[in-house]
Amino acid sequence: MDKIVRITQLSDNETDFAFWKNVSHTERLTQLEKIRQEFNGWKYGAEQRFQRVYTIIERP
Repeated sequence: MDKIVRITQLSDNETDFAFWKNVSHTERLTQLEKIRQEFNGWKYGAEQRFQRVYTIIERP
């Protein structure tokens, strides 16, 4: 993906909508996953992994 920089006004939200409207569903989900991973890296300081779950059972 090429990096593109555009300077716009904060009140100009229509360009964002028009851009994402023209992007395929697969690419939208791919970009959303990248954003989610970056956020988790910033917030938790590590890559998100599966949670360990322990269950203690009593045997008769």
